[in-house]
Amino acid sequence: MGSPGGPRTYSGGLEKETWRHTLTLSFQSLGVVYGRLSTAPLYVFGTIPAEEFLSDETAYEYFSFIFWTLTIISLLKYALIVLRANDSGEGGTFALYSLLCRHAKVGLLPDDRSTHEVICHEGGSPQRTKVESRARRAIKKRKSSHYLMLFSALFGACMIIGDAVLTPSISVLSASSGLQRSLSKIKYSSSEKRQQSISDALERYVPVPFACAVLVCLFMLQKHGTHKIGCMFGPVVSLWLLFISGVGIYNIFQVNPKIIGAISPAYMYKFVKNINKRSWRSLGSILLCVAGSEAMFADLGHFSKKSIQITFTCLIYPLLVLCYAGQAAFISKNVNTSKDFNHLSKSIPNHLGHVFIVLSLLASVIGSQATITASFSIINQCLALGCFPRVKVIHTSDNRHGQVYIPDVNWLLMVLCLTVTIGFRDLHKIASAAGLAIVSGMVVTTCLMSLVIALQWEKPLYMSGCFLLFFGFVEAVYLSACLLSFHKGGWYLVVLSAVTFTIMLAWHYGTKKKYEFDLQNKVPTEWLTDFSPGLGVSRVPGIGLIYTDIVSGIPAFFSHFITNLPAFHQVLIFVSFKSLSVPHVPPSERYLVGRVGAKDYRIYRCIVRYGYCDSVRDTDDFEQQIICCIGDFISLEENDQESLNSPEGRMMIVGKPSPEGKALIPLHGSCSTLGHPNMENDQTHVVSPGRNPVTRKKVRFMLPANSPKMLKPVREELQELVNARESGTAYFLGQSHLALRGSSDFIKRFLIMAYVFLDKNCREPPVALNIPHAALVEVGMVYTI
Repeated sequence: MGSPGGPRTYSGGLEKETWRHTLTLSFQSLGVVYGRLSTAPLYVFGTIPAEEFLSDETAYEYFSFIFWTLTIISLLKYALIVLRANDSGEGGTFALYSLLCRHAKVGLLPDDRSTHEVICHEGGSPQRTKVESRARRAIKKRKSSHYLMLFSALFGACMIIGDAVLTPSISVLSASSGLQRSLSKIKYSSSEKRQQSISDALERYVPVPFACAVLVCLFMLQKHGTHKIGCMFGPVVSLWLLFISGVGIYNIFQVNPKIIGAISPAYMYKFVKNINKRSWRSLGSILLCVAGSEAMFADLGHFSKKSIQITFTCLIYPLLVLCYAGQAAFISKNVNTSKDFNHLSKSIPNHLGHVFIVLSLLASVIGSQATITASFSIINQCLALGCFPRVKVIHTSDNRHGQVYIPDVNWLLMVLCLTVTIGFRDLHKIASAAGLAIVSGMVVTTCLMSLVIALQWEKPLYMSGCFLLFFGFVEAVYLSACLLSFHKGGWYLVVLSAVTFTIMLAWHYGTKKKYEFDLQNKVPTEWLTDFSPGLGVSRVPGIGLIYTDIVSGIPAFFSHFITNLPAFHQVLIFVSFKSLSVPHVPPSERYLVGRVGAKDYRIYRCIVRYGYCDSVRDTDDFEQQIICCIGDFISLEENDQESLNSPEGRMMIVGKPSPEGKALIPLHGSCSTLGHPNMENDQTHVVSPGRNPVTRKKVRFMLPANSPKMLKPVREELQELVNARESGTAYFLGQSHLALRGSSDFIKRFLIMAYVFLDKNCREPPVALNIPHAALVEVGMVYTI
């Protein structure tokens, strides 16, 4: 998606696809994206109460609902329309919200409005002014609409996380129940009463412990990454789909060929004409046939739009229709002939029963993968946009930046899944909660998508309205059906979502208030460059890296430090991390470098821009990158290439190859240990009693050979930077302590208290993880909010 500043796109993680690559991704998506959709036949008909099947006509009516629901929601809405609204290859509710933030300017995420042009600057591209439509002006003007969109995005993310808790439970438990039914058919050499007791024991004790063991194994596999999991799971899902569609074709021709006529909407009309509260509630089970459709969009960053569309339209959709048609044909001729006539296992021919048990167990495990990976993607986006507590994110692929694994979230999901499985022990209750999560997430996507059509695609308002009314009506019907079963299991989803939503909202609120406090209490740069020498401030050898959230002025914590300890290093670098509402920022456009004050002060500012799917570099490599960028800035500054005037001087994009080559040449080597910590990051050693000291890699820099293109002042400044690096590096971080005003109301107090609790118990900021204690200077500040 093009950025407002020019025709170029932030697509650093995307690669040009060939047909071979597309087919490879399509095969891998079978085991990751479509596991949920492909295993839905295990419990769609099976979770409908048996007494609701009044005659063979009822099976026809339910199949008609399944066919048109799959066609309208999964095929038309998601595969053909919503996937087109991807944000440079990323999907999910936050991708839609990101598009709205950029094109409708409705963002409420922490941002310095006064320096927005600096952060979003693209060198050499004149900013393009769009003519604002009436809808864009109306939404931009109303602050309440901004909050409503943010809450909708957070709510949609909560639904995906809730679905990731419920889906593994219902998928694995349904397959375990099938195993139990298979074992109960085994004939024992005992009386009929003994046979019944054995069957009851199997039904009570086999499914739940077995499902828990399978769930533990499933979550332990997540660390291997989407690529390996997709290669492992893809063949199993392919066999499963071919098997159930083959059985469906067999039942259509052998049992009831007339089922093909049930795709007529007339059967839906008959159902609605004679509907009552109990039959309306059963539509919540029908909704499960599209479970996993939202994951098609949320998992988009793991694959590509073309691969997901090809797989669904050419393989998943027709095979699922055949499977449901065959099962409906079997049910129509076997109504009330047995206890569980509406379960998929009953429609399987007897000689294929053991094959079905094995494949269903494997497929049920894989069916949970789509929602798990979707939750990883959504949480990664929330994390980058300041709406989720800090967690460790592992990027499992160098080619696809959207493929991530979050260990903390993975184990938390596992615990919650085990709790649901042990606590409910009933497919119908879990299905009620899962259905509510599915349809709620779809409603959020529909609402945000209608805004994208009007504001980002700039289509006429009637097209946006038609999209909202058509798909909104279909989903509202299913939402009302799910709410009728709220007392059975939907309450659990509400409790889980309320906790998750509170965590996201508290973190966003606390982060925003801290940022606003920093903006209000920053001091002008003249305080450091013009007035501090008169206060007796001395310069010491070395480099000082000051990490701050603001991109202009001097942070309050550093001015507090200078006031109490009047000294700072001969080279100062103010470093700011800024998340843009785009998925990826290319390395060549990631760093903005400028000066603070005159050249003689040797004070620089570096703004690191990254997208919500980019990984934050570790400290060792990051420090090297910063120093190299400062060196390139010094050498390029004379030519003033791609610069932008700002109140502090010139900000320049650094990262593109220079015609003269690199200004500083890194030299990698090793250093001997001295048995004590050194101020340099790459010379820090930890010595424990009875152990050898640990040697860290040393990265030094040198100037290139003398070149006639490099001016003498530039070479002298670069040499000072190298000398300062040799003297050592110190890191300055602000340590915040939040305090509430006495006039704060209960909601604000609660949100701040929740933020403080989360801040103390979550992971350290990524930039602070690898900083040696001897080189770290933390300055405490009290934030009164």
